[in-house]
Amino acid sequence: MPMAATQRDYYEILGVSRSASGEEIKKAYKRLAIKYHPDRNSGDAEAVEKFKQASEAFEVLSDADKRSRYDRFGHAGVKGAAGGGHPRDVEDIFEAFGDLFEGFGMFGGRRPRGGPQRGEHAHASLTIDLKTAATGCDSEISITRKKQCTTCDGSGSEPGTTPEVCEYCGGHGQVVQAQGFFRMQRTCPACRGAGKIIRHKCGTCYGSGREDEEVTLTIKVPPGVDNGMQIRVRGEGEAGLGGGPRGDLFVDVHVKEHPLFQREGTQLLCRVPITYTQAALGATIEIPVLDGREELEIPAGTQPATVFRLRGKGMPDPHGRRTGDLHVEVELVVPRKLGDEHEELLRKLAELEKSEVNPHQKSWLDKLKDFITGEDEDD
Repeated sequence: MPMAATQRDYYEILGVSRSASGEEIKKAYKRLAIKYHPDRNSGDAEAVEKFKQASEAFEVLSDADKRSRYDRFGHAGVKGAAGGGHPRDVEDIFEAFGDLFEGFGMFGGRRPRGGPQRGEHAHASLTIDLKTAATGCDSEISITRKKQCTTCDGSGSEPGTTPEVCEYCGGHGQVVQAQGFFRMQRTCPACRGAGKIIRHKCGTCYGSGREDEEVTLTIKVPPGVDNGMQIRVRGEGEAGLGGGPRGDLFVDVHVKEHPLFQREGTQLLCRVPITYTQAALGATIEIPVLDGREELEIPAGTQPATVFRLRGKGMPDPHGRRTGDLHVEVELVVPRKLGDEHEELLRKLAELEKSEVNPHQKSWLDKLKDFITGEDEDD
């Protein structure tokens, strides 16, 4: 006899109305199954019971004929089709409901692993300078990756022999463990999901079906690539198993620091030194740009740290948007040493500007001359 809990109204268990559509019933069951599945509620007997009730209700209400009989006669109309032990659909319940859990990765719906499998992704690095990053280039890199074994043609078996079908899982790569109402799919422990057993392993690849190879590839570097970006080269990764396609190659790009330019995205900053007279009187100076040199007009009265923007002289955008700008910041340069004439002119300028400056500093030779002539006694 079924437990009393299973005699609850199936519509009530799923939380839907009697006029609910098939899609509404499916969604309601999916929500409850995910919430109460034993894998998520280890040791929770109440959750296990709710999961069983939801599965039983869905098994009846998702079948048009069973639902019709249930609507007319109640539980008596479907006695033996649900809740009574092992009906037809209970045996394959996870396969029947597998589409509900696509991507959930909990049970059911998994394909055997014995067939061709896509290869892993490979990784490499590439270092370039800022100018190359701005213009883009075709660069060659050498990598070591896996290819299909040339001795066994990827089978993993010694030539003249073939892999045997795994007797434990029947070649499926997975086994089903039944625990009463529940059936859980696990990777076959004998063949580790391959579905085959290699008795005589290839002497070159030792049964893996792949061997190392060194290749040189030409990588297309797009203009504007930035430090830390990755370039994806499809189909140039590791060879797949069982004749499966190659994975992809991911190339990490490193852009070296430039001695003159600082980069922030597509924007460039360059600091250019100017003298006091150039800032005060104005000047035309030569500045560096990525593709050479250009002239920049410095207006009279320019203040230190003034920034001039040259539109379109920065870095290209790797996504095809507008090229960035070059920002030129002027830095006032103060001479460390002055000649006599230079000092005399600056002191006259200080008098004109009514600026307080330090008195003239005598050199050691001047002080020696004054000592000999006795002029220093009045100092």
